[in-house]
Amino acid sequence: MAVPARKTSKAKKKLRRAHLKIAKPEISFDEELGDYRRSHHVSLKGYYKGRKVSGKE
Repeated sequence: MAVPARKTSKAKKKLRRAHLKIAKPEISFDEELGDYRRSHHVSLKGYYKGRKVSGKE
């Protein structure tokens, strides 16, 4: 069984966990609708790429 030769320092542990942070959602302002929306998602009014795709309004 493999055993580490030395204790891993706190700095090395933090570097290993650095990619696990929570990313904020990308939000952009849609000029056509005058509303904010997430990238690559349907807007709250039901539009995607300028076309109506959902029945909610």
